[in-house]
Amino acid sequence: MKVGIVGAGHIGGGIARQLAGAGHELMLAFSRDQETLRALATSIGPTVTVGTPAEAVAFGEVVVISVPWPVLPEALPQLGSLAGKIVIDTTNQFGAPQPPEGRTAAQFNAERMAGARYTKSFNTLTAAFQAQTATRTGDDRIVQWLCGDDAEAKSIVAGLITDAGFVPIDLGGTADAAVMEAPRRAGAVYGEEYRAADATAVVDAVAEGKPIPATPSYQ
Repeated sequence: MKVGIVGAGHIGGGIARQLAGAGHELMLAFSRDQETLRALATSIGPTVTVGTPAEAVAFGEVVVISVPWPVLPEALPQLGSLAGKIVIDTTNQFGAPQPPEGRTAAQFNAERMAGARYTKSFNTLTAAFQAQTATRTGDDRIVQWLCGDDAEAKSIVAGLITDAGFVPIDLGGTADAAVMEAPRRAGAVYGEEYRAADATAVVDAVAEGKPIPATPSYQ
């Protein structure tokens, strides 16, 4: 699959490495230092190229948006139309502007990315932890939470999450995303390690509007 990655920093760059290793074609974009971006692409391999944000959107069947939250107002106008594009939003709402009261960051961003087949994932764990755990196998594999309002888009993104070395767990729609959004706190999955065996109870609790179970602890 062709994947455009807008913002190839720690999270976006890690996703690029993991997906390239699984055989996907990538285009990286949006950096204040194009030489560093080209060096990253070269270090990952021959299936990775560099382009402008609009070129990355045009290239990708899926587009990963992984720029810092305060930079989104600068980045989004450079993307061109996102109409019909499957988007994976990895951002967390540290900085301005903040979502309106009663709206999740996922709902807010889905509205800012007009026409996109919006999903949110890869945002709950640090880049270093994702890199360390992407090679785990079996029951030790780490959960990447996923939300969105387009079932088909989520199914495609779930496949990419699996290819990246993780277990995709669908938390529901963008309105259900609060538990996977910053900050790290009691009653949320943000910042916490989960494995598939403990994820079902979280999904059930969110669907029922109940508090999620206590965070699991792994040896």
